[in-house]
Amino acid sequence: MTIPSLLQTKDKIGYGLGDMASALVWQTATLFLAYFYTDVFGLPAAIMGTMFLVVRVVDAFVDPCIGALVDRTQTRHGRFRPWLLWFAIPFGVSCIITFYVPDVGPTAKIIYACVTYTILSFIYSAINVPYCAMPGALTMDPHERHSLQSWRFGLSFIGGLIVTVVALPLVAHLGDGNDQKGYFYAMGMMGLLGIVLFFGCFLMTRERYMPRNDSSGSLVSDLKLLAANSQWRIVFVFNVLLLTAVVTRGSATMYYVKYVLQRPDLVFTFIIAGMVAALCGALLSERLLGKFDRLRAYQWTIVTFIVFAALIFFIPPSQVWLIFTLNIVFSFIQNLTTPLQWTMFSDVVDYEEHRSGRRLDGLVFSTALFAIKFGLALGGAVVGWVLGAVDYLPNQTQQSPEVLSTINALFTLIPCLLFICMVLLLTRYKLNSRVADEIAQALLRKRDARDEEPQPQIAINSATQE
Repeated sequence: MTIPSLLQTKDKIGYGLGDMASALVWQTATLFLAYFYTDVFGLPAAIMGTMFLVVRVVDAFVDPCIGALVDRTQTRHGRFRPWLLWFAIPFGVSCIITFYVPDVGPTAKIIYACVTYTILSFIYSAINVPYCAMPGALTMDPHERHSLQSWRFGLSFIGGLIVTVVALPLVAHLGDGNDQKGYFYAMGMMGLLGIVLFFGCFLMTRERYMPRNDSSGSLVSDLKLLAANSQWRIVFVFNVLLLTAVVTRGSATMYYVKYVLQRPDLVFTFIIAGMVAALCGALLSERLLGKFDRLRAYQWTIVTFIVFAALIFFIPPSQVWLIFTLNIVFSFIQNLTTPLQWTMFSDVVDYEEHRSGRRLDGLVFSTALFAIKFGLALGGAVVGWVLGAVDYLPNQTQQSPEVLSTINALFTLIPCLLFICMVLLLTRYKLNSRVADEIAQALLRKRDARDEEPQPQIAINSATQE
């Protein structure tokens, strides 16, 4: 049985608009929210750090609850798209109010910051969990899902580039010397654009595959099913390792360029060049890797960018432009795999349905976001712990050789060790292209057979089987 290929370019662009909306707003929050809270809002740094940690931990445990609700959603628009419709405006508004500075006392400002940041994080989960889980409803073809993810991350990186290049000049222009007003108006524009893009995602996509909702069972029983799924366990750990590696390397980038290369003037150019290379890698992923077995392509691509990352450690810092070039190559190759990373979750959803009869798109992708948030927190902590252990001194032009060597390792060798663990983990993963295609075909046959039978006959057969 051949899996029908139904997606057009319009569908892929429409799906990608959703992550572009998330990137516009969340990338702004990621890059500038800490600075905004301490230097513009006036929040004590210790309180800000505690708030970030507590909200992120709580938010990570909220994700599976949202995933369970998504799996039990049934509307005429489908299971996932309605969540974009319901939460697009709340998401945009929550971003705007988060960057508003109220004229109140210190205690009230702390309460306002905690409440609005919590609302932003929770609404982000409410719209992002169903968005990430959509590909399985848009197409049953694993190859089309790869292409879908390429468009998604291509548009996401474009959104991130817009934020990186435009956000601060926009704050300066709209604020006219008043940062409080500048951030509020700039985030207002980002939030409104995000709303429009989410609506565009809703309108330009269609859920073609909507298996009957089985609302029986609890969140706990569904989590037990996933815990017994060996392929889900591998993908979960894999993503924790990946995000820890990526965040460790990303967090070390500014330290590396400023102190190891001794070129603080190149920080912005270094980051932008890497983002452009990442954009190209994501967009070309399906074209360059789609002809090969996805599992083997993923393994060999990781091995390739490990080599480039490790090479940078041994190159003298005086060779700035060679390092600059190798970093661009690394970013391009590393982001060839990003669409594959998310395609794996769709394959795990199919595998679970094939294995147990339960289709848990929402729950599987919510645990994916849980793994990502855990990796984000762990990666940031690794950089802080390691720099603290070698007595790093902020804003000192001359750092000790031990500190410089440590920063170099954080940017290169430490992420490489985690990448190597990922390659080894993939040797245990069995959902290669052939197996994923066979499972998708089996699910289509099962659904077609079930849909062709009269409903009473299905009930009789089910009872007989039991």
